[in-house]
This record gives sequence, C-alpha cells and structure tokens, in this order.
Amino acid sequence: MASLPFRHPTPSILFNHKVNVPLLLPLDLKHLSRFTNSCSPQPNNPLHRHRGKNIRPIKASLETLPFRLFEPPQVEDSPSELEPADPDFYRIGYVRSVRAYGVEFKEGPNGFGVFASRDVEPLRRARIIMEIPLELMLTISQRVPWMFFPDIIPIGHPIFDIINSTNPETDWDLRLACLLLFAFDCEGNFWQLYGDFLPSADECTNLLLATKEDLLELQDENLALNMTKQQQRAFEFWEKNWHSAVPLKIKRLARDPERFIWAVSIAQSRCLSMKMRIGALVQDANMLVPYADMLNHSFQPNCFFHWRFKDRMLEVMINAGQRIKKGDEMTINYMSAEKNNMYMERYGFSSPTNPWDVIQFSGNSQIHLDSFLSVFNISGLPDEFYYNSRLSDGDDSFVNGAVIAAARTLPTWSDGDMPPVPSIERKAAKELQEECQHMLAEFPTTLNEDQQILDSNPEASRTRETAIRYRLHRKLYLEKVIRALELYQERILF
Repeated sequence: MASLPFRHPTPSILFNHKVNVPLLLPLDLKHLSRFTNSCSPQPNNPLHRHRGKNIRPIKASLETLPFRLFEPPQVEDSPSELEPADPDFYRIGYVRSVRAYGVEFKEGPNGFGVFASRDVEPLRRARIIMEIPLELMLTISQRVPWMFFPDIIPIGHPIFDIINSTNPETDWDLRLACLLLFAFDCEGNFWQLYGDFLPSADECTNLLLATKEDLLELQDENLALNMTKQQQRAFEFWEKNWHSAVPLKIKRLARDPERFIWAVSIAQSRCLSMKMRIGALVQDANMLVPYADMLNHSFQPNCFFHWRFKDRMLEVMINAGQRIKKGDEMTINYMSAEKNNMYMERYGFSSPTNPWDVIQFSGNSQIHLDSFLSVFNISGLPDEFYYNSRLSDGDDSFVNGAVIAAARTLPTWSDGDMPPVPSIERKAAKELQEECQHMLAEFPTTLNEDQQILDSNPEASRTRETAIRYRLHRKLYLEKVIRALELYQERILF
C-alpha cells in the first residue's frame, strides 16, 4: 500500500477457476473506448517504465499527505502536474475483471493516486468503489502449512523450497518478494503487465534501497541501524539462495542482489495484511493487491478494505457517513498508531502532522492535561483525541496532527480536585519549551538548512530526499510543539 507503500498486491497467470461476475468497465472509463484501439502492448519488464517520464513512486506524497481533519485546506495540484493514468493501465485491469465505480486514477510527480470522479453524499452504509478478484492477487498465508494464491508454482519448482525455508512469522516480506519475482517470470502473467506501473529502483523511497550516505542523512542513529540490518538480511537471503550453483530457473529471477532487494521493498511498501476466508478456511494472509495498492495514506482516511469471501473479492469501500467531493483523493490508513520512524522503515515516507508521533522528555515538568485539551478544543480519550471544531470560533487552522500528538506525548498531570496554579503551570510549559529547543539544537543542521538542501538539489536520489524530509518533519514537529506551548501560556484561563 510509494516508494512505499505505499504507501500494498497478488498475481495470477494460469487459473483453474474463474470468478463468476459480470465483466464491467473498471474505474471511470468513459474515455477508455477512445483509447482501446490505440493501446500498444506493454513490455514485460517490471523494472523500467515505457512511457519515458520521470514518474515519482506510487506511494504517499511526502509533502502533502492527506490529513483533512487536522490540516488547513491545501491547493490542489494543477492539471499539468496531475494527469489521467495511461490507458493501458485501465485496459489490463478491464481485461482481468477489475471493477471500480466513481473513481479515476491520476498520475503526478509523486506517482499514482485514486480520486473521486463525482460527488459522494454520506450514506448510513459503506459503499464499494473498487473490486479486485483473488486471481489477480499475490497472497501467502502467514502460518504453516502456508498456502498461496493463485497456485502458479508447479510441483517440484525450487522456488517452493526457498519460500518454505523462511520463517512465516518474520520473513513475510522475503516470501512475498520470491512470489513476486516468480510471477514476473511466468509467461502471460498479469503481473508482467502490471509490474510496468510499479516504481523502479531509482523511483522508490523505501530505505532498503538507500546507500550508507543516504541513511546518515536521517540524523537518526536507531533508524539508520535498523535499515542497515534489514539491508544485510535481504542481501544474505539472496546470497544463500541465489548462489552460482542454483538452477537457471531460479538464477534468472534475481541475477543480482539489487533486483531482489527491490522486490523486497515493493513487498514491504505494498503489502496488505488481513484475514482471508476461502471456503471454510480462515487464515491470516499477506497480500499484494493490484490497483488497491495505488491508494495513498492518510491518518484520517475515507476508505477501508473488506474481504468478500463468497466470490473471493477484495473490496475497497468508502466509510459510512463520509462526504466526498469530486476530485477528492481516496485514501486508507496504512498503519494504526505508529510513529514516523515506523512509516519510514516500512514505507519510506513521514509526516510532520502524524498524530501518533512522540517526544521523549527527560525532565520532571508537567502541564495540566485537561487545561491543555480545553485550550485547543481537543476532545476524546487519549487513543481517540480529535479536534472539536464545534467549540472553536471560526476555523482554527493551527490545530493539526502535531498538536494532537503533543497532547498525547507531553508530560501531563490531571486531578479534578486540585486546580493548577498559574505560575507553576507557566513555568512547566516554559521548561518543556526549553527542552524542545535543546533537542532542535542537537541536530547537525537546522530546519532552514534542510529546506535549502532540498531546494538546491532537485536531482537528488529519491532515498536521499526522503531521508532529509524525515529529519525536516521531525524538526517541524518540535517547532509546532514549541509554538503550541507558547499559545497555551497565552490562552490558558484559571
């Protein structure tokens, strides 16, 4: 579910069964009939795009992540930056019975996205916008005895032994990568066509593809160390199973470690994990779902996934009660309640408005939780904090995910029988501000210097750009907390 995610898929080539569903035009394909006759065949090369454009990765945008509830309105991309997807992208799905309703795929500098093609009024029930049959997916169960669909691996093929040698609990990404590479090698397989729309190695933002120099740009030793270990893990797996004595049918899947690590990065950034029922069997599965993996991430998504077991379909559905305007982006939440370092490690993006990010304070200063929440009109319990706009006079665009995160992570105390003393409360807020400023001072570069580096190096690699944005977003978050504490001191009433 970029280079990502993601933020995300499953293959099929030779099927022993078919889904008995009507063949409908997928997506918003009013324009498809004009293009069908002019569509040229896709090359069977999943690592290189044929259109000659420098397309960004498919996963979530690093600059303007959809976060509608807590972010001020943003200017939409101009038509020159956001264009309809290549007609072949629609055609291959149409042929394989992918169906979608009221949405269209568009392509811009940051890759693909799914957008509403018409207004959607809120309903009491969720509604379907996309259906993807099991035959097009690459899926593998998480527990032994493991199963995968579709059954494209012939009996006795050595890739089965390679997959079987992995740990089902921890090596899901290695397993999916092997299955993906095998699907690329199967003649006539759907993923040979769909793979052309996946980001190439130089378009991915996943840090598995980052150099040592790129990882240093994170200014986060723990994250850099974790990514180095993951890179070494993937390389050692390739070295163990793709040695010089392996049969050609295995060697040609990944002739060099870079290709295998690319496949692992695609598996990580596009994998969907959910319970899948087939007949009477219910299993936890890791799934690569074409077309659904084009949905970008949002901390306040308007869509979710649902498995329809009766005809083995994955449904993408709009939340019940959700109002959507024509042109709005359709989004899902890749992970729940995770910090930016986890999004970077798995998908290769971060956000300065992640409501689950944290700051590790070392002092003893504490502010009053109820007072802080009331000042910024934040309601709900800690795991469900949200900005209550009904309590605000006008549009308070200051309150976003960073302020919500501050409410969760700031050292606080709460006692209904003991009102806060103004002088003590202001002193605690100032001490917390000073600690945030000290954290900012410990970074080798300033926020402005990071922005200048990004502006002055437009040709930098995607992984280096992502690493710099990660530290930039961390500093923006600290700056937001400092400003929130300043406003808290100004607005607090006793």
